[in-house]
Amino acid sequence: MTRRSPRTLPGVEALVVRLSQLDSEAEGAIRVVMFYDTLIRRRVDLAALVRASAGLAECVAGIRLDGTGQTFRVAPDGPAPSAGRASTTVAITLDDEQIGAVWLERPSPLPLDRLLLDRLAIAAAAVVERYGPARTTMADPALVELAISPGTDAAARARALRLLGFAADAAVRVVAVRSPLPLDQLGALVCPARPVKAAPLGEVGVLLLTAVDVSRFPADVRAGIGTVGPLPGSWLSARTALRFTTSRRPVVDYCSLGALALLAHVPGDAARDNTDVAALASLAADDLDTLDAYCATGSVRRAADVLHLHHSSVARRLDQLGKTLGYSLVSPTGPVRAQLALTAWRLLEA
Repeated sequence: MTRRSPRTLPGVEALVVRLSQLDSEAEGAIRVVMFYDTLIRRRVDLAALVRASAGLAECVAGIRLDGTGQTFRVAPDGPAPSAGRASTTVAITLDDEQIGAVWLERPSPLPLDRLLLDRLAIAAAAVVERYGPARTTMADPALVELAISPGTDAAARARALRLLGFAADAAVRVVAVRSPLPLDQLGALVCPARPVKAAPLGEVGVLLLTAVDVSRFPADVRAGIGTVGPLPGSWLSARTALRFTTSRRPVVDYCSLGALALLAHVPGDAARDNTDVAALASLAADDLDTLDAYCATGSVRRAADVLHLHHSSVARRLDQLGKTLGYSLVSPTGPVRAQLALTAWRLLEA
């Protein structure tokens, strides 16, 4: 069979032939480069990358992303055995930041292993940059904190969001939650059709998402929904809204608070010294519940329905509460004073 002249082959293929005539290892190196260039052009995902690498290297290959903990480990003929030791490892970097690693597992390294892993790392970084990590819900808390912190510069925030899997132009907002339900389940529940990332930060759970279905929050979850806009502001407003949640209003959107949001900025000592707020500390739980139902509904009869009591019983309770608090709850300003006092008192408790 007649071999084609290098002059008849375009670009890289001609270079392969020329180098193969000089050095067999150089030919192998160029073939490795072409192999990964082809995979990148075909826009394969991480799973396909590691399968192809295991086949090319004829040993177990692996990819790990630090941001999500996502790991792929494959043998040439299928799933890799549980035990294994990396013979060669290379870091995956994106924008000068290490985001994971790739490795091969064999008894001892071969001459082209380092080159193969260098190209695999470049291909893996290209996949992450193009698509972000796979749509798992749980995320690295440090990466989430970087995205929402007011001290993060714009470039670092954009990089963190990309590593979390959000498009550059996505309108991401923050939801602060206290939930008995695992955060990954909660995130998938309230944002089932779009990307969502969740992580615990201290005692508060954080959801990063582009849409939220308020009706899908379980009854035992408290959630504060932040504003749409810059993430540091959304995080601050989400935490503020969370402070306003109650058993009757477990989900609060910051935008629905209006002027009530100003109460969150009242110094604690000033709130405690206020007569109306201080008076609430002496009330029994049933009295506080009655006051809350009345303020929430604005009507004795509707409050009675909420409390499952006769309206005359609620009226008597409110009359007695008015005497304890020092103002009439059925006067034009009474419900307003009580609502402000209840809100300020709860913010202190929160």
